[in-house]
Amino acid sequence: MNITLYDIRRLGLSAALLFFFFTVFAQKDTLGRPIVTDSLSKVAKPVKDRKEDSIAKVPPPRKAIIRSAIIPGWGQIYNKKYWKAPIVWGALGISGSIFYTNLQYYRDTRDAYKVKYNIRVNNDSTGYNEIPDELKQYSEESLRYNRDQYRRYVDYSALVFILLWGLNVVDAAVDAHLKSFDVSPDLSMQIKPGYSNMAGTKGVSLVFNFK
Repeated sequence: MNITLYDIRRLGLSAALLFFFFTVFAQKDTLGRPIVTDSLSKVAKPVKDRKEDSIAKVPPPRKAIIRSAIIPGWGQIYNKKYWKAPIVWGALGISGSIFYTNLQYYRDTRDAYKVKYNIRVNNDSTGYNEIPDELKQYSEESLRYNRDQYRRYVDYSALVFILLWGLNVVDAAVDAHLKSFDVSPDLSMQIKPGYSNMAGTKGVSLVFNFK
């Protein structure tokens, strides 16, 4: 089979035409329109997340602290920890109620003791009818003891109330700080077999990957 120079030129021209049509049709979209390519579009560009940066949404810890210090539970709501607010309110409500009850008992026993003391020392029964009926049967010594006891209870309940208020502020501050930590799927932990050169023993190691 003899191939002449004319045949080679014809084959080259056919190959060039096929390449031209292939590239033209490859650059068409679904409507048959040519697609204009941009060389810069081939450069890998970082994908911009449409969502706002999570750190930008993090409430500053100072704001959470101020809100919790002013109104208990406000800092938890500000941190979007809504389920914690009823716990804070319940704890402070119970401790506040105990404080108020102890304060009332302390005042009643204190006043009753003063009346009983005046009756014994000054023979003055002024205010006796104002003593609660359940306290009239107690002696002066018993009233003095109960007065001192409830006085301690008032101090303890006030201390617990202040402590719970402070824990409410600390909890809001901790939640605000923890929101700035990265908890994305890029953080991973794997368990792999390990070997200690110093001890010469085999074991299991935890491998943390940070991307």
